[in-house]
Amino acid sequence: MMKKLILIFAAALVISCGNNKKDEKPEMQIGTQTQEKATPTESSDDAVANITITGNDEMKFNKSEIHVKAGQKVKLTLKHIGKLDKNVMGHDWALLKKDADMDAVGKAAALDGDKEGVPDDIKDKFIVYTKMLGGGESDTIEFDAPPAGTYTFICTFPAHYMTMNGKFIVD
Repeated sequence: MMKKLILIFAAALVISCGNNKKDEKPEMQIGTQTQEKATPTESSDDAVANITITGNDEMKFNKSEIHVKAGQKVKLTLKHIGKLDKNVMGHDWALLKKDADMDAVGKAAALDGDKEGVPDDIKDKFIVYTKMLGGGESDTIEFDAPPAGTYTFICTFPAHYMTMNGKFIVD
């Protein structure tokens, strides 16, 4: 009987000592259905905000918010991580002026039918934009962040603005 108690005690001791790891929450993986916020932590220094955003064949950006400081130099890279050609699933990244209406601009871009980017007749509604990209392509633009406020960014490919949009927040 004493040997059984010792064995049970030893087994309980071994089990309870384990590796002392606390329950850890699983890391969230960023995939095609998940959006993350781009924060100043992406900046390499206070002078330049280095931002990378991706677009995919499911008509999604991987970021729904981008945060920068007023007047800060922004170096933004758009990567089209899909496989489809730009005539079928093209993406650009376009920052609207504060007073621009996203729906009106998106519809005007769709009516243009060119699929090559921002139509000439609505270019005055944008602060800056990348070129239109196909799968596997990327484009980098540099610009000074506008005054403090919340701005909207979109993809101007016909009808993409409805799901490919987000907030560009300038502190």
